[in-house]
Amino acid sequence: MDDAKTLRLPLSAEMLDAALARAEQEGLSHLNFLQLILGEPAVRSHQRAVERRIREARFREEKTLAQFDWKFNAQAIDRAQIEQLATGEFVRRGENLVMMGQSGVGKSFLLQALSRRFCELGYRVRYTTSADLLEDLRKSLADESLPRRIRYWARFDLMVIDEFGFDRIERGECPQAASLFYKVIDARSGRHSTALATNIDFEAWSEYLGDPPLAMAFLDRVVDGAILLKIRGKSYRAHRAKKLPR
Repeated sequence: MDDAKTLRLPLSAEMLDAALARAEQEGLSHLNFLQLILGEPAVRSHQRAVERRIREARFREEKTLAQFDWKFNAQAIDRAQIEQLATGEFVRRGENLVMMGQSGVGKSFLLQALSRRFCELGYRVRYTTSADLLEDLRKSLADESLPRRIRYWARFDLMVIDEFGFDRIERGECPQAASLFYKVIDARSGRHSTALATNIDFEAWSEYLGDPPLAMAFLDRVVDGAILLKIRGKSYRAHRAKKLPR
């Protein structure tokens, strides 16, 4: 038991006695006995780690792929492609993912559901919206903590930037927006994956960011070698709104 305490195994004397009795009764091999005493603690430890990564990701909603309505936009969303993304191979390779499409087609749902799956696979994920990210960086400029915040945003296996281009107001309120966005993407480039959901085409990124040279550099960092997913479907929200009783 002292060894178990040293290794911080949640193994009480009662649990050990019960396992020994079962091993003797069933004639378990040494390997099966080890699985018996280590299996349940390992499962619990794994589940706690998954829950910790999910909390750290700060998802806006609890979404899973099992909840997604695959039939509604079946012609616009390739389920097999999404399920391939769910394996996390692109995150392992450090590739980026860009989802484009009008508001309401399911970009945020899919990105959060995929990212939750990646947390289960052991990846560290951080979800944010474009507006929240910019606000965080803008504040770090004011208190001179920008380098530390850049390091924070650069450390995750996958960073999800949702609603990029959704609201031009946040960019208008921060003249340094293009530079701040670029610093984050540049710090992550070639090291970790970034997933971005946007409702504006690439041609409009310069106007949105307000700095064409930096916008092009930002675009190059995000899109180079990235997986591009263009969803030209109907809006789920508009569809649900039509069904509401009047």
